[in-house]
Amino acid sequence: MRKLENKELERKSIKDFKEAEKTPLIIILDDIRSLHNIGSVFRTADAFLIEKIYLCGITAIPPNKEIHKTALGATETVTWEYQKDVLSVIEKLKEENISVFAIEQVENAIFLQDFKVDNDKKYALVFGNEVYGVAQKAIELCDGTIEIPQLGTKHSLNISVSTGIVVWDFFQKMNY
Repeated sequence: MRKLENKELERKSIKDFKEAEKTPLIIILDDIRSLHNIGSVFRTADAFLIEKIYLCGITAIPPNKEIHKTALGATETVTWEYQKDVLSVIEKLKEENISVFAIEQVENAIFLQDFKVDNDKKYALVFGNEVYGVAQKAIELCDGTIEIPQLGTKHSLNISVSTGIVVWDFFQKMNY
C-alpha cells in the first residue's frame, strides 16, 4: 500500500468545481461563534460538492484569515450567502419546496440512521450555536429535526463534527 501524492488526487480546479453538478444539499449555519468551525464546514461542503451555505446571525463571513485557516480555500469554491435572519432563510427555502431540517436534540427527533432521504427532494440542514444549538423559533419553522445519537456523558458534538457526520450520511443515502 502506498500513500497517494497530492498530484494523484484528481482535484478539481475552482472552475471545474463551480461547473460540477452539486449535491442537492444546503447548509445553514446560525450564530456560529467559532471562525475555525465555519472554515471547517466550508471544507466539508467542498469535499461533498454541497450546493450552498447560508451564514446567518453572528456567523462571520469570508474573507477572514481565521476562517481561511481551516477552510483552506473552500470559501472560493463553495457558494455562500449571508442573511442576518435565519427564520427568513428557512421560510424562503420552504417556499422553494426545499425540505428544511434542524440538526438538534428535541422531542420526537428522527435519529440520523433512521432518516430516509428522498432522492427527488432537495434538503437544507440547520446547524446552530455551539452553546445554545438551533433556536426554538427556527426549529418550529423546520419540516422536522434530526438527531445524531450519542451514548456518552456529553451528548454534545462540535458543530463542524456534527456537520461532517450529517453531510456524509446524507451523501451516502443520496446514492453517490
